[in-house]
Amino acid sequence: MKNLLRNYRTKHGVLIADGATGTNYFSKGLETGDPPELWNLIKPDNVINLHQEFIKAGADIILTNSFGANSSRLKLHDCENKVKSINLEAASLARKAISLSKNKNENLIGGSVGPTGELFKSIGGNLTYEKAASIFYEQAISLKEGGVDFLWIETLSSLEEVDAALHASEKSELGAVVTMSFDTSKRTMMGVTPHEFLKFISKRKVKPIGIGANCGIGPPELLLSIKEMKENLNEDILLVAKGNCGIPEYKEGKIFYKGTEEIMSKYAGLCKDIGVDIVGGCCGTTPEHIRAIKNIVLNKVSNFENIKSSSGSIIDEDVFMKRINSELGVPWKDSTQSSSIPKLKRTSRRRARRSL
Repeated sequence: MKNLLRNYRTKHGVLIADGATGTNYFSKGLETGDPPELWNLIKPDNVINLHQEFIKAGADIILTNSFGANSSRLKLHDCENKVKSINLEAASLARKAISLSKNKNENLIGGSVGPTGELFKSIGGNLTYEKAASIFYEQAISLKEGGVDFLWIETLSSLEEVDAALHASEKSELGAVVTMSFDTSKRTMMGVTPHEFLKFISKRKVKPIGIGANCGIGPPELLLSIKEMKENLNEDILLVAKGNCGIPEYKEGKIFYKGTEEIMSKYAGLCKDIGVDIVGGCCGTTPEHIRAIKNIVLNKVSNFENIKSSSGSIIDEDVFMKRINSELGVPWKDSTQSSSIPKLKRTSRRRARRSL
């Protein structure tokens, strides 16, 4: 499995991934609770149009509309028999959107693979590792047949699920990016820290082509997890940041995200400064936000040297925190989940949907 992403990163510099799916479909008529993945079959033009909007905004990588297109998730909507058709169409629509763009073949397609939504037996649930791997493989092989360039496994919270998903990517002979969602105190819903995630990946014989963080709370919080990964990451693996567009608020029956284009551009600037390879947005991120991210990545000169510690190898914690606080806001300040701010340590010891 050649590292297509690494070659593309070398050629083009910091890469831009796309933004949210569901929140952008809401304005087109998607109802809360309805699976956006079904739009591949019933509203394909809307799917193509959103891909095109992200491409026009500057995204180098677009993700298929297939986050929840596994049998476990689709079973909730009596559509578990449509795994193959939905994933095939998701990949096909992404490919069509690229063919219709001015760039033509200059964009990459990541096959979006989200969590199963079930708990493993090891923690009291009913899902076995073998069943999880089978669920992921069914989706992965369909996305491969549809024409994706690699898998984009995202918003995971347990290492067992990471392992099952990566097993499926290896079996399907597709490279994979895998990101976990870190919330309060830089831990996933299952308690995994960024350092534990990296330690787990380092022990795998076949490693992913990229790892990182997505979703979670907001840009300030995500950057703390990204910093911890950067300081311990093997340089052969790309680092990915795909943060939410601020913290969501529920007003008048609708979800609003507080992140402005200015906030998301500052988040992207900090990502570039600490050496992130792929920057994008998760929940609430629109094509306008991606355009702002693209502009700052293209035009900003990296200040990485200015935020290194005196040793030259570790990002200076005080400087980094001051920049986050002043440019993005104090981490967890506006979160109802926690009022504490964890102290960053180099080796310190939930799951929300990307589609939102």
